[in-house]
Amino acid sequence: MKDRPRLLALTATLAALLLSACSQPADKPNPEWDALLAASNEPGDWVTYGGTFDEQRFSRLDQINDTTVGQLGLAWSHEFDTNRAQESTPLEQDGVIYVTTAWSKVLALDAVSGKLIWSYDPEVPGEFGAKGCCDVGNRGAALYNEKLYVGTFDGRLIALDIKTGKPVWSVVTVDQSRTSTITGAPRVVKGKVLIGNGGAELGARGYVTAYDAETGDQVWRFYTVPGNPANGPDGAASDKAIAELARRTWFGEYWKTGGGGTVWDSIVYDQELDQLYIGVGNGSPWNHKVRSAGKGDNLFLSSIV
Repeated sequence: MKDRPRLLALTATLAALLLSACSQPADKPNPEWDALLAASNEPGDWVTYGGTFDEQRFSRLDQINDTTVGQLGLAWSHEFDTNRAQESTPLEQDGVIYVTTAWSKVLALDAVSGKLIWSYDPEVPGEFGAKGCCDVGNRGAALYNEKLYVGTFDGRLIALDIKTGKPVWSVVTVDQSRTSTITGAPRVVKGKVLIGNGGAELGARGYVTAYDAETGDQVWRFYTVPGNPANGPDGAASDKAIAELARRTWFGEYWKTGGGGTVWDSIVYDQELDQLYIGVGNGSPWNHKVRSAGKGDNLFLSSIV
């Protein structure tokens, strides 16, 4: 396959760029991160969206098996306030279940009794519902250092106190005048909260942003598609990749329709390689002839970066 060397070089270059963006000095201790990594390896807890940070989604618990499954019965249930758009993967730590629901609401429940401990409603304005392609669901939250992080449908990233459900900080991660939304779960890596956005179907430009988990300050941003060349570099972690790899694969006035490439979910950290992977979505608009004059690979659409 004649393109294989080019693809391998592209993968290596992007991996190096993302690694340099999200890594911190190896000798800088981070006990909170170490504790979360340890918790992710405890079979009784589920502290991150995919179960582990490499998102294996496998439980090592063995009480339920082919000989005991027939003994299962209802222990408790909790009814949400709506039956629409329920897509969340709950988290569990220290006997508390944290689950997000439609409209980016959050619940903390006692894992044994199902009793509600606290609830939080970010009060997303109803008119934002028209900006989503696929309803107002939310896929989950992230835990780190006594805080729970959730992205809201109107583009905010909010840190909540896990004991009370009260906001610690909140930051707007998107241009709320456009069609960007958040339905995916944040991920935490080394003290940084990572979040993308949705909206590629309706004209958004994709990116992933890292925020300081304690303060909410932006640390870096990686755009997945180029912007208007007349505006110059974005001043982002992706500038080199966009200039050297992506921009030459786009044609026409692609920036007028956003370009797409949103990272609406699929952010994975490999602890062994100390490397971050992001899954990049479709282009905007879908039609290649309209999006980029029918030419080019349109990097980094529909790619693993």
